Amino acid sequence: MFPGGLLKQHSSTLTAITRLADVVAVVLGGYLAFGLRFGEWQLLPHYQIAILLAALLTTVVFPRFGMYHSWRGKSRLNQLHRITISWLTILLLLIVIAFLTKTSATFSRQWAIIWAATGWGLLLTFRMALAQTLRIMRKQGWNQRHIVIVGAGNLGRDVARRIREAAWTGLDVVGFVDDDQRLRGTTIDGIKVKCGSRELTALLEKEDIDEVWLALPFPAEQRIREILHELRHSTLTIRFVPDIFGFRLINHSVAEIAGLPILNLTESPMQGMNRIIKEVEDKVLALLILILASPVMIWCAIGVKLSSPGPIFYRQERVSWNGTPFQMLKFRSMPVEAERETGAVWAKAGESRATRFGAMLRRTSLDELPQFINVLKGEMSVVGPRPERPVFVEKFKDEIPLYMQKHLVKAGITGWAQVNGWRGDTDLKKRIEYDLYYIENWSLWFDLKIIILTLARGFMHENAY
Repeated sequence: MFPGGLLKQHSSTLTAITRLADVVAVVLGGYLAFGLRFGEWQLLPHYQIAILLAALLTTVVFPRFGMYHSWRGKSRLNQLHRITISWLTILLLLIVIAFLTKTSATFSRQWAIIWAATGWGLLLTFRMALAQTLRIMRKQGWNQRHIVIVGAGNLGRDVARRIREAAWTGLDVVGFVDDDQRLRGTTIDGIKVKCGSRELTALLEKEDIDEVWLALPFPAEQRIREILHELRHSTLTIRFVPDIFGFRLINHSVAEIAGLPILNLTESPMQGMNRIIKEVEDKVLALLILILASPVMIWCAIGVKLSSPGPIFYRQERVSWNGTPFQMLKFRSMPVEAERETGAVWAKAGESRATRFGAMLRRTSLDELPQFINVLKGEMSVVGPRPERPVFVEKFKDEIPLYMQKHLVKAGITGWAQVNGWRGDTDLKKRIEYDLYYIENWSLWFDLKIIILTLARGFMHENAY
């Protein structure tokens, strides 16, 4: 019996290994090309620099071409195309750099041609070997992802059949969901029709489901919209299988899994290597900031203690990634009994609940410094949508369109909405728009931009209270 979730739990490690293998292929290709061209293996200094530069470019260029996105179920031709384009881009950049630095004459053209061939061959060999290994493991039951197909009609049945024939993708259809009363409880091609679409949310809460695939015909557009509305609180991966097999498509762009056109509707950017990069970024920055800010934090702690009786830290339940609650830390800015009578209250301009020292902490955002401890604990990120209290999440998720989608990433101390002025008692819809823009366009560079803007614009803001 194979552990079905083993590879899924270590997907980040597999991505890191793939990245390392790509760099090794590029470096080894240049080294082999030098030996084949000159008959010796001691690299000259400028050849060493060229190979090192290619390795660095690999870490930057390959992610841009989607080389580390999931290739589960995609054709080998698609993989070959991406590898070729990515490697040619690096070679072109090296040529441009050599031309601009006027060093092109110092390199052997034969060596460059051999390197182009050996590098491409090693990249292809490493990738195909890994892909074949994963295909075999998935076919044997490793790394299964459990899928529910909404729609047991011809399209849904065709989807299930194709997935079953492509066992190497590691996809497992555990059931159909259909509103036809005659199909309830029946078995279609060995797959049970579990319930109707209106019971889908309850099914997802009860069973271990990884993905929901919508396989309904175009006339059911209104029902598709209703289902998406019902799933708006879910953080599962949702995919739509459009019924377009009978259409003549020209210059179209769709994802493909097991030969099926797939539109990804909801998916977190924190997958694979992106998740590792984000974790490293958070831990390094949080530790560095806590060390540098420790004198200020000691001063804040003393000020809180002297300003009013009670604990130094204020612990408040907030909601983060995948709707997970956690205890967010702040320097206490209000008397301990401030919300004893009223319960949770939405902060507004002009309120006088804070102590004099606490009001200063809020205006300067110094009360937020303990949240870097939350970052070290893995509960928050340095950059991300601001977390909210569960009572307000319950209120806003039905009032603000796509509100729950902000939880596709970890909550952050600062964010794209905050640096653009959408904080405190401001328009929630606009804030969510900025949060979703951040999620859709996330990158390490975007995070660094937000951090720089946070520092440049300062911590004091008219909406901080």
